Amino acid sequence: MTEPGRKSSYRVVQWATGNIGSRTLRGAAEHPQLEVVGVLVHSADKSGLDAGELCGLAPLGVRATTEPADVLGLKPDCVLYTPRELDADAVCALLSAGINVVATRTDFHHPDAMDQPLRRRIEAACAEGGSSIHSTGSSPGFVTEALPLVLASVQRRLDGLLIEEFADLSRRPSPGLLFDVMGFGGRHDTFDERRLASLKASFAPSLRVVADALGLPVERATVHGEFAHTLARTTIAAGVLEAGSVAAQRVTVAWQHEGRDVLRFRATWYCTTELDRAWDLRDTGWRLTVDGDAPLDVTIRFPVAPEKAAATYPAYTANRAVNAVPWVCAADPGIRTTADLPHVVSPFAEGPVAG
Repeated sequence: MTEPGRKSSYRVVQWATGNIGSRTLRGAAEHPQLEVVGVLVHSADKSGLDAGELCGLAPLGVRATTEPADVLGLKPDCVLYTPRELDADAVCALLSAGINVVATRTDFHHPDAMDQPLRRRIEAACAEGGSSIHSTGSSPGFVTEALPLVLASVQRRLDGLLIEEFADLSRRPSPGLLFDVMGFGGRHDTFDERRLASLKASFAPSLRVVADALGLPVERATVHGEFAHTLARTTIAAGVLEAGSVAAQRVTVAWQHEGRDVLRFRATWYCTTELDRAWDLRDTGWRLTVDGDAPLDVTIRFPVAPEKAAATYPAYTANRAVNAVPWVCAADPGIRTTADLPHVVSPFAEGPVAG
C-alpha cells in the first residue's frame, strides 16, 4: 500500500451538507492535506452558495452545485459522501471515474454483509476506475471497529467483547426525533421490527469487521430491543413524558458462535433515570468491556456541556471520515474496511481556518 504521506495534497468534493456533511466539509477545509474543490447539495436554496458559508467558515472560493455531472467534471481524488439516502448509481459513477469515496453511511462497512447485487456493482465500478470506497464514522465505525481492534491487541485469548453506547436525551429539543421516530412517550412494550432490522443492518456488518480481523468464528447475527418506562410524569426538553410511558430503550446487536454471544453492541438511550427497570445508565459516551486473558473495562465520556452538544457531537462522526481520506486514496481498489487500512491518523493544521 502506498503511504499517504507520499502525496502532499488531495482534491476533495463534499457530497451533501446536512448535519454531518457540513462538519466534514469544514474538517476538509481545515485539513492541511486536503483541498476542497467542490460541493454537491440537494437543495436549490444552497446551490451557488460558497462552501465556506455552508460550514461556518470564511469564503473558500468554491460554489455549491446540484449537478452530479459537475462533480465528475472536477475529477477530485475523493468524495466525502454523507447524504441521507444512498444513490447507488451516483456512487458507481464516481468510482468508475476513478474517484475514491469515503462515506459516513453504513452501506459499505463489510462486503459480505452488503446487499450482494449492490456489492457486485460497487466492486465492478472500483475495478473499472481503480478506486476504493470506505464507510466509517463514530458509531458504527470508531467505537465498533478501530477501538476494539486496539484493545484486542493486548489479548492472547478473547472470550467476548461488549461495546456499550449511552445517550442522555433529556436535554435534546427534538420532539420529532424522540417522539415520532424513536417512540419515546408511547405506551408500547415491543419494538417495531423494521427499526430493529435497520439497526441490525447498521451495526452487524461493523462488528463482523472485528470478528474477521481477529479470526473469531461467528455464524449468526441477532438483534433485540427493549423498553423501560418512567415512574412519574417527567418534563424533558422535547416535551412531556407521562407516567408509565416509554422513557428509555436499549438495543443489542450481537454476533454468536455456537449459540453464545461473542461480540455485542448495546445502545441505551434514555430521557430520565427514574425508570421501572434497573438498567445501568451512564453519562453520554461509551464503555467497552473485554473478556479475555487480559480483561479490560474502558469508559469514554463526552465532556461536552449541554449547550455545546449540538455543535460538538457531529465531530465524532465527521472527523474520522475526513482523516481517512488520504488512507483511502492510497488503498488498493475495492471496498475497504477498517481492518484493511493502517491506523487512521491525521496531521493537524497550524490553526483553524478563520470563520
